[in-house]
Amino acid sequence: MNRRDFLGRSISTGVGAALGMSGALSYQPQSFAATDSDSPVSIDVGRQLFVDDFLVSDSSLNRSMHAARLHQQSPVLKPETPLERNDGVCPVACPFEDGLFFDPKEQLFKMWYHAGWFDGMGYAVSKDGLSWQRPALDVQPGTNRVLAVRNGYKRDGASVWLDNEARDPSQRFKMFAYFRSEAKGEEGGRIYTSPDGIHWVEAARTSPCGDNTSFYYDPFRKKWIYSIRSYNQFGRVRSFREHDDFIQGATWTKEEAVDWLRADALDLPDPQLGYPTQLYKFSAVAYESLMLGLFAIFKGPPNEIAAQKGIPKTIDLTVGFSRDGFHWNRPDRNPFIACSRIPSTWNRGYLHSAGGICLVVGDELRFYFGAFSGLSPKLGGNLYAGASTGLAVLRRDGFASLDAGSRHGSVTTRAVTFRGKHLFVNLDAAQGELRVELLDQQSQVIKPFSAENCVPTSSDNTRQPITWKHGKDLTDISGRPVRFRFHLTNGRLYSFWVSPDLTGASYGYVAAGGPDLTGAIDTVGGHT
Repeated sequence: MNRRDFLGRSISTGVGAALGMSGALSYQPQSFAATDSDSPVSIDVGRQLFVDDFLVSDSSLNRSMHAARLHQQSPVLKPETPLERNDGVCPVACPFEDGLFFDPKEQLFKMWYHAGWFDGMGYAVSKDGLSWQRPALDVQPGTNRVLAVRNGYKRDGASVWLDNEARDPSQRFKMFAYFRSEAKGEEGGRIYTSPDGIHWVEAARTSPCGDNTSFYYDPFRKKWIYSIRSYNQFGRVRSFREHDDFIQGATWTKEEAVDWLRADALDLPDPQLGYPTQLYKFSAVAYESLMLGLFAIFKGPPNEIAAQKGIPKTIDLTVGFSRDGFHWNRPDRNPFIACSRIPSTWNRGYLHSAGGICLVVGDELRFYFGAFSGLSPKLGGNLYAGASTGLAVLRRDGFASLDAGSRHGSVTTRAVTFRGKHLFVNLDAAQGELRVELLDQQSQVIKPFSAENCVPTSSDNTRQPITWKHGKDLTDISGRPVRFRFHLTNGRLYSFWVSPDLTGASYGYVAAGGPDLTGAIDTVGGHT
């Protein structure tokens, strides 16, 4: 399937770098590169992360991938209310995908989460994302439930999305929820919309799909994506459905649900369990200039064995990146967020990312997720018991860095264009130094933007301005094809971008938002 990047450029990912569903189309940890590599690339789509070689022409630096780390206050939400405690059978208070966004209109963190196993959807709010309140709502008086009880049915997986681009205010919040009824032998997905995230109206039933189906929005291409739980000889896999309209996209023909993603030989089994891996769930969000995805990799045991032993399934979250919304590059198969695997711990297993994936809070990215201990007050142990909401954090843009040791190293980009005039980098070089120079398409230094004239930078800053001794900005070369060459010693370089503002606003996407941001795009930057 031929795709183009978010600037309309043809993408080459090597043989079979996309699907992994039909033999030859197996995932390969290859970097993305445009096929017409001599043509300049516009970088006016946000911060440029070094997660691959898409913009790299030449480099003597080493790339490192970085995992998120648990926040010291994890877990930030535990089962405490009657709804969440589930009569002591399977206490649950965590995102089971569901959703976690920062609402710029009310300046609140908002969480939709699984409250009580197969019971309901709870709603909580927070001013800081650490201390959460459960407001009493009118959907079911005396509780914080937002999804009304459907007689004879229990909710399973669900996804919620805060749509900052919604034209219809009544559809500002969107939801997919999967229901099952053992008595009636029925199950399937429902689509809802809401003006406030509390009062929901059913808009459609989905076409047949598996539980843990999810959805998200690709703002680069203005498409709603349904990540459909499917099954084949590889076990749990993913099918792909895209549509301009959220509601219309909820129904699809067999031909419209395209085979898409699965785990492969690079997703190694857990050495203690030994089961073949499967792709349990996948969701994504726009972050800066690319799509960021979390792959939930199932490592066993099978449901029946986990149920017999009363332990949660082992699932880790791994990270991936896409520049066209369909093909995904997974440069690191190590867990980005790992379950502990230790009995009686709150995050023993069965991790689930939250809808929206992450939030931008100052210099950090916050990843909220559900985790299961398997501890049941009534049963002792149960594979679906003891779920809490965890929080992991990462440096902003910190998925990958290009590193230099005590010896000087450099990285040169391919030809790029921009409309801004102020260069910024995300840099950790407090004990080192960075200098930057600009080259023309013949790789000749553009005076006066030489490395010698660059004011050397020794800092640890996620939004560090780069200047030259003459004091001029990049206005004179705005719109011209140029290459950046970064000279680094004793440091790590995470990203770069050219902003029209001294604040360093990137005008890239900011995932599920965050405090001090006005919406889905960074128009703010910060103080220099």
